[in-house]
Amino acid sequence: MQIDKNIVLWRHDTFLGVCQAIGQDFGFNPDWLRVVFASALLFNPTLVLGIYGALAVVVLASRLLFPARCSSVSAAPATAEAEAPRADNDRDVADIAAAA
Repeated sequence: MQIDKNIVLWRHDTFLGVCQAIGQDFGFNPDWLRVVFASALLFNPTLVLGIYGALAVVVLASRLLFPARCSSVSAAPATAEAEAPRADNDRDVADIAAAA
């Protein structure tokens, strides 16, 4: 069975993926939420772990009830040859000095 890398809860580099999923859903860097949880963990670990567990259940339920749509379906088909980004001063033909 192959595991989809886009499912946050099953990735190997997250702990339940709560901060990552919330960051993706609301459009902010999940590291800020991790800092908040880590600093609050020092003052009241029981409350913080309870909130984190409750958020894990909410994230799991939201991901199961409302799965993300595949972005490749709505995206335009990719061309066979990818074009490199160009600067304003790039020329179509480069001048190459002749070897002596």
